[in-house]
Amino acid sequence: MKNMGKNDILKLILCIIICQAMGSSGSVFTSMSVKTWYPTLVKPWFAPPDGLIPVVWIILFTLMGISLFLVWREGFDSPEVKAAIYIFALQFVFNIAWSGAFFGMRSPYYGLIVIVLLWLMILLTIFKFWQVSRNAALLLVPYILWVSFAMALNYNIMVLNP
Repeated sequence: MKNMGKNDILKLILCIIICQAMGSSGSVFTSMSVKTWYPTLVKPWFAPPDGLIPVVWIILFTLMGISLFLVWREGFDSPEVKAAIYIFALQFVFNIAWSGAFFGMRSPYYGLIVIVLLWLMILLTIFKFWQVSRNAALLLVPYILWVSFAMALNYNIMVLNP
């Protein structure tokens, strides 16, 4: 990593705060159902314990913030950087939309549709980040792996709760 000056440290902190804030905005929908509707669902054997999920998301949003910083650091005047950051922002819309569809609407079916689109957007984000910073792209691998797991969980919940 290049030498980090004071301005870079501030950008890094800002990127992490933005990702944590955007990520926690989806909790508006989650809180509507996580204590009432979600516990009543039949879940597959591989469903993680409830306390693990928020911890994983905090870690993932932090990695996403670092990843965003590494891309932004390459210069926002670059068309590749702009495109990568716009795609990153768009995938976040799908991230929040999944919480709205699954928890807000209480619909594993609509949640599955949104999470598939989210997965595709994360893949596109990784591709775009790779063009700017390979390290930034690699930091998103745990995110796409977790969303792949969440997609399997979402699908199984949909099947088990017709």
